[in-house]
Amino acid sequence: MNKKRFIDYQEELIESLQDQKEARAYLNAALDDDDPRVFLLALKNVLEAQDGTMATLAKKSQLNRESLYRMLSKRGNPRLTSIRSVLDAMGWQLTVQDRQR
Repeated sequence: MNKKRFIDYQEELIESLQDQKEARAYLNAALDDDDPRVFLLALKNVLEAQDGTMATLAKKSQLNRESLYRMLSKRGNPRLTSIRSVLDAMGWQLTVQDRQR
C-alpha cells in the first residue's frame, strides 16, 4: 500500500504566503469576499507567513498588542485607520482601482 504524505493546508498556505506577490494576491482576493472577517484572517495569515510577531507589528504600527489580537480575531471590527497602520507597518498600502472585468 502506498501511503501518501499529506501536507497540512495551513502549513502550505503559510509557506506560499512568504512570497510577497502571492501574499498581495491573497489579500486582494480576501477583499473581494462579502465578509470583512475573511480579510482580517488573511491579514493574520500573511503576518504569520512573513515571520512577523504581534509585538513587532504593534511597535511598527503604533497599535497596542492586545488591540492587534482583537482586530485580527474572528470578532475583529477594526477601524480603517488601524488596518492602514498595519498594512503600512508591513510595507503595503490600501488603494482603490477600477474593477477588472
